[in-house]
Amino acid sequence: MTLLSQLHRFHQRHPWSHNDHYGPWTADCVAASGARSVLDVGCGTGNLAALLRNRGATVTGLERDAATARAAAERFVDDPAVTIVQANFADRERQRRWDAITLVAVLHHLPLVPTLRELRGCLTPGGRLVVVGCYREDGPADRVANLPAALANPIMALVKHPGRAAELPPHMTAPTTDPQETLGDIRSAATQELPGARIRRRLFWRYTLVYDAPA
Repeated sequence: MTLLSQLHRFHQRHPWSHNDHYGPWTADCVAASGARSVLDVGCGTGNLAALLRNRGATVTGLERDAATARAAAERFVDDPAVTIVQANFADRERQRRWDAITLVAVLHHLPLVPTLRELRGCLTPGGRLVVVGCYREDGPADRVANLPAALANPIMALVKHPGRAAELPPHMTAPTTDPQETLGDIRSAATQELPGARIRRRLFWRYTLVYDAPA
């Protein structure tokens, strides 16, 4: 059994969300841009949307999975500043522009280059795109870079969920797929479509991308 498969089994018993770990950072990054209207692509059950609302934003959440979208909509049924739409990114309001757009563990579900191009076009002048993404591990350099995550992951799991779980929490049950692009592929695509984007490798097999549209 490989190390990653062992970590996966341990993580199933002590589940915690790598994506939610970056939720506060994402919401702070959006708030720092002064954004008022935010499109959250792949909003899940609405954990990030709640953080964005706490910082004063009006949020439109897109979620393609019907059960997950329904759970998010029920969560915000009494908040008119949050709109949850069961839809893919391709089914968004085509003419609308947002002050900020967020994608957390979503971009690898979409065609990379065309999606980055479309995301750029969805921003208002001076708008901000914030991505927390997944990438395909590619060679020894990535394995070495990800070693701290492998060591920290079980510790975080025991801290955040010390008891054994009978099942995964609802916000961790949406359908997923493995990333196909390497971090190098993502950097290259961003250079082409999002000039000036800042990309950083992060813990727990994630990277972040921040792009500010020209004012």
